[in-house]
Amino acid sequence: MKLEWVEEEVPSNLEVHQVYAVVFDENGNVLLKGESKKDGRIIYSLAGGTPEDFDKDRIATLRREYIEEVNTTLKDPIYYIGYQYVDEENGIAPYAQVRMTAMIDNIGESKPDPDNGKTYERILVPPQKAIELLNWGDIGQKLVRKAVEIAKKKFGLKFCI
Repeated sequence: MKLEWVEEEVPSNLEVHQVYAVVFDENGNVLLKGESKKDGRIIYSLAGGTPEDFDKDRIATLRREYIEEVNTTLKDPIYYIGYQYVDEENGIAPYAQVRMTAMIDNIGESKPDPDNGKTYERILVPPQKAIELLNWGDIGQKLVRKAVEIAKKKFGLKFCI
């Protein structure tokens, strides 16, 4: 499998399969979604998901997924960061996984995701800890660092990474 981080707009010939975001609270912490596994481990990820035909745009997908997965609303504006180019090298056409960043508006009460019935753990951690818990290697580090850069400039957050 080939994965590549790209800080440009998704080319028109590349289908978008996912929209996810690095979202921050007022203290500069990142919201992560935790999924408990049968062996007791918790796998952390960003909230987000697959664009649906009824979604107006990528931002609509992101807003819907954040409500469904972690019952969290996002403030305007939401900024595009880049995308992960994915080539599974199995005959399926390469695709993009879009990444964005935003500020948290409100974290509601925990409730099950209507798509699968799972209730995810939600944690707020500093950006460096988010990089560690996501465990996405170089791509994850580049993604979070770019989100921090945007958060400093656009959201006025002050923190070190």
